[in-house]
Amino acid sequence: MTMDDKKTTQRIKVTCYDTDVSHYLKPGAFMDLAQEIAYVSAGKLGFGYDDLKRVGTAWVLSRMHVEFPSMPRWNDVVELQTWHKGFSGPFYVRDFRMTGADGKPAILATSSWLIIDMATRRLMRREHLADKLPLDTECHDSAVDEPCGKVVMPLEGLEEVSEHRVAYSDVDIIGHTNNARYVVWAMDCLDFRDTSSRRVRSLSINFNHETLPGETVELFRAPVEGGWRVEGRVGNVSSFCAELLLE
Repeated sequence: MTMDDKKTTQRIKVTCYDTDVSHYLKPGAFMDLAQEIAYVSAGKLGFGYDDLKRVGTAWVLSRMHVEFPSMPRWNDVVELQTWHKGFSGPFYVRDFRMTGADGKPAILATSSWLIIDMATRRLMRREHLADKLPLDTECHDSAVDEPCGKVVMPLEGLEEVSEHRVAYSDVDIIGHTNNARYVVWAMDCLDFRDTSSRRVRSLSINFNHETLPGETVELFRAPVEGGWRVEGRVGNVSSFCAELLLE
C-alpha cells in the first residue's frame, strides 16, 4: 500500500474466492477490501484500530453506499483508494474509489462511521476524536457526493426469507458481526437466478444495531423498483437494512 496526498492506495488482483458464478467481484468481498484499507489508512494517520483500542474505543461502520459502474472480474488488476473527508453531522465520512486497468471507475463508495466505547457499547461523542483528526489530514474529493441516507423497509410486500444464527465465521475483531457479513446475508436473501445473471448496480446499507455470537437474526425482504430491500431483526430490533438495485 502507498499513501500520497492524503489518500491510501492498494493494488489488488481479484481472486477466484472473491467472485461469483459469473466471475464478478461479490459485493461482500468489496466490503472486506474496503474495511481493510480503511483500517490501514486510519492507522497511518494516527486514528486507527490500535490508536482507539488504547483508550477503550473502536470504529464501527454505520452506513455505506456503493455504486458499481463496472464490476471487476476474476483476475482483473485494480487499484483501490480511500481517504477521509472529515465530519458530516455525527459521522466521520470516508470515501473509496476502485479503478480498473483502464483507469475508469469500477466501484465508488462513501461510508459513515461512529465510535463506540468497547466496555459499554455506547456511542461516543464526535469530540472524542476531534483532536486526532487535524484538518490537514482531510481530503475533500468525493467518490460519491452525498453520504448514505436512511434505508427503511417498505410497508407492503414484506416476506420472511430465513433466519441466521450468528457464529464464528460472522464475528470480527470487535466481537460482533462484521459489516461485510450483513451484505452476504442480504445477497443470500435474493433469488439465485437474479444474482447469478444480473449484476448489482448499487448497494445502500444501514447498520442499526450490532448482533452478537449466538443471536438469531430473522431476515426479511421486500421488492422495490429495480431491486430489493432486506432487513435483519433480532426480536423487534432492526439490526440492518439494505437496498440492492440490480441491472
